[in-house]
Amino acid sequence: MTNIWISAIASTIIVSIISITGIFFLALRTDKLRKMVFVLVSIAVGALLGNVFFHLIPESFETIESERTIALLILSGILAFFVMEKFLNWHHSHEVGHLDDHPKSYGYMSLLADGMHNFTDGILIGAGWLAGPEIGMATTLTVILHEIPQEISDFGILVHAGFTARKALILNFYAALTAVLGTIIILLLGNNVEELSHWILLVAAGGFIYLSGTDLMPELNKDRSKRNSLIQLAMIVLGLALMYFISGGHQH
Repeated sequence: MTNIWISAIASTIIVSIISITGIFFLALRTDKLRKMVFVLVSIAVGALLGNVFFHLIPESFETIESERTIALLILSGILAFFVMEKFLNWHHSHEVGHLDDHPKSYGYMSLLADGMHNFTDGILIGAGWLAGPEIGMATTLTVILHEIPQEISDFGILVHAGFTARKALILNFYAALTAVLGTIIILLLGNNVEELSHWILLVAAGGFIYLSGTDLMPELNKDRSKRNSLIQLAMIVLGLALMYFISGGHQH
């Protein structure tokens, strides 16, 4: 059992470290980083939607029998993030200079949705190691493959929302550490927690849909340049393609 704990925790820490892939962008000057952020946000839109429609929803049909339950969980996620954004906007509206001094609310919502997702990834990694070393390693590899584009795009979202690159990197890492918590919980409580993770993932899926469709796409639409619009479309398709090929060939 000790070996399972060591292997599971080590795997989850490795997955969490992937969240600092944005460190490669720290070497860029601020003006250059700002110019390429719209590319990262475009990839983020594709990666978020691709993760939902190529991975999370198809996976849910194998673990949750009721299609209505699946629909309700996704819709509850959309509504929950709508209410959360309203709350954040109300909170900031009572503070002087909020438009200039505070990062946009979708930055915080991205952190929350990513934290929920990482938490369930930790549960799945822990469950994989409980099932056996081969399944544990396969699950870890699957999570790593879909986390790389996701974490890079998350970094882009945070920078575009108004966080400094360094702050975005730190916050992204904190959100990734929720995976360690998920792994510890399932190692302590067993496979019953894994069933709950499928419900949490669908709520997070609703959050991803809300975030990409309500906040990020309107941000991209503010740029009316034909050239940039074509680049945005290409990057969205790239994000979708990455999630299609990564998630399509693997299952937790």
